Amino acid sequence: MKTDDRPRSIYGDDSSAEARREALTTGRVPVAVYGLGKMGLPLAAVYADVTGNVIGADIDPDVVASINDGKSPVAGEPGLDELVSDLVADDALRAVEDPAAAASAAAVHVIIVPTLIDDDNRPDMSALRAVSEDIGSNVEEGDIVIVESTVPPQTCREVVLEILKAESGLSLGDFGLAFCPERTASGRALRDIRGSYPKVVGGADEESTAAAELIYEEINSSGVIPVSDITVAEAVKVFEGLYRDVNIALVNELATFTDEMSVDVNEAIEVANTAPYVDLHTPGPGVGGHCIPYYPYFLIQQFETEAPILKTARRVNDSMPAFTVSKLREEFVAEGRDLAGATVLVLGLTYRPGVEETRATPARPIAEKLDQLGMDVRIVDPVLSDFETFAGTPTPLGEIYDCDPDAAVMVTPQTEFDRIEWNRFDPLIVIDGRQSLNLDDTPHRVYTIGTGRE
Repeated sequence: MKTDDRPRSIYGDDSSAEARREALTTGRVPVAVYGLGKMGLPLAAVYADVTGNVIGADIDPDVVASINDGKSPVAGEPGLDELVSDLVADDALRAVEDPAAAASAAAVHVIIVPTLIDDDNRPDMSALRAVSEDIGSNVEEGDIVIVESTVPPQTCREVVLEILKAESGLSLGDFGLAFCPERTASGRALRDIRGSYPKVVGGADEESTAAAELIYEEINSSGVIPVSDITVAEAVKVFEGLYRDVNIALVNELATFTDEMSVDVNEAIEVANTAPYVDLHTPGPGVGGHCIPYYPYFLIQQFETEAPILKTARRVNDSMPAFTVSKLREEFVAEGRDLAGATVLVLGLTYRPGVEETRATPARPIAEKLDQLGMDVRIVDPVLSDFETFAGTPTPLGEIYDCDPDAAVMVTPQTEFDRIEWNRFDPLIVIDGRQSLNLDDTPHRVYTIGTGRE
């Protein structure tokens, strides 16, 4: 709870910067983190490790119960299990289901709830709006609200700030508001939050920027980059994702020229990247995850702009699962074989290796298209526990030899796939979507996206 033996706040307090830092790092300024998912729990844990006084809020009762038992519900994050256990044991971190309860206890409010798109590709800010209302009903003078959820530019001013003002009856200046984008990848969240990259901070006023800078200088060892305005900070995060989506779309389109040009596009990309002004990404069977496939629509739909480059990039990347399937079909035709009735292994369902996340994964449409073509689809992923949304038969890695496959599609190269004994199969048709296989010493017919037939 808020106490009287600390500086009034990090925001707008007339105490020295040193006094406010000391108040933050000794736990006299309580912190609430809203959203305890794959990114939120690591963030809450780092905050708790630094301040010793964090309350996390999540509407999932199982998540809350797990954390309060000292167990991390987030898999695949090195060090997080042990850190959560230690923090809970030290009473530095606790979780609640009611965001309003967390808001009433905190002076620093950090929002990291999901922001996705709906079925019409429009930004879905419902979770952000809901938690902003909970915070607004409890925010006090001197509090600061920090948004880490990725949002369309102008969201903090036009949505979050207006909700906070309406719910609290206060104005900017009574409380602070900053956007400090999450710059974190699943599987390395603790390392990223603590300092893989500098933290970007931008406030709705100068004092908000200064307060956010002070806070994140204690969290991030690589320092802080303050920008001129909260909307600039929002744009930084979206632009990072857009750059990657467009870059990947470019190399994916180039990969579709491999056969026509009779050139190894992957080799050409690798050599082109030796120039200091070139940084081409790597082609593949599609783009997945909770970031890159969604961010373009934060601009396309929110501002109803033409955005021809962004739309084209989305179209190209969304076409790659179909391209992958078409290459498998071509290889079957070349051998005079039918797809219908053939057994195919779809290897790797998560959107990236080692991370149990399937949102927008290209493996889903690939498996679905193969199933529609009449193939016996065997879906294989040792990282994944829930196969419900995928077409095909879940098959443990150790049983892939028993199903007598005719083909295999490598979508996501999980580390466990290194143990596959490819010589145990009869000759297969293999589509390597990630340039991860070396099957030169096998009898298999291999097509690698961006390289062609090997």
